[in-house]
Amino acid sequence: MSPDAPMRYDARMNSPASEPASIYALIGGAEPLRALVDRFYDLMDLEPEFSLLRSLHPSTLDGSRDKLYWFLSGWSGGPDLFVERFGHPRLRARHLPYAIATPERDQWLRCMAWAMQEVEMEPALQERLLRSFYDTADWMRNRPD
Repeated sequence: MSPDAPMRYDARMNSPASEPASIYALIGGAEPLRALVDRFYDLMDLEPEFSLLRSLHPSTLDGSRDKLYWFLSGWSGGPDLFVERFGHPRLRARHLPYAIATPERDQWLRCMAWAMQEVEMEPALQERLLRSFYDTADWMRNRPD
C-alpha cells in the first residue's frame, strides 16, 4: 500500500486492515457459525410457531444442519464447504420442490432472528445479516400466498 493511500481500519481490531472483515470473521469463524445453525434448527424443531417451516424438512435435521452450515460458511467468506461437496449452490433450483410462500419465508426469518439473538450475536451484525437473509428468502418464494 502506498503511503498516500487512505488506510482502512478493522473495527473489531482497531488496527489497519487491507480488506474489510468478512461476515465469517465477524461471526467469529466456524464454531460460532455452527452454533448459530444448530440453534436455528433446534428452534425450528422445538417451537410450534415454526411448524410450517419444520414440515418442509425431513424427520431428522442432521443433513439440513450440515448443508446450511456448509452453505453459510462459503457465503459469509469462510471456507467454501458446500461448493466443495455439491458444486454451485443453485439455491432457488434446489428449493423448487418445496412450497415456499410468504408464511414460510417469514418463519425462516423469524427463526433465524431468534437464533442470532440466542447465540448473542452483535445487534449490528444481526441487522446486517437479516437484510441479506430477507433478500434471499424473498427470492426463494416459489408459490403464491
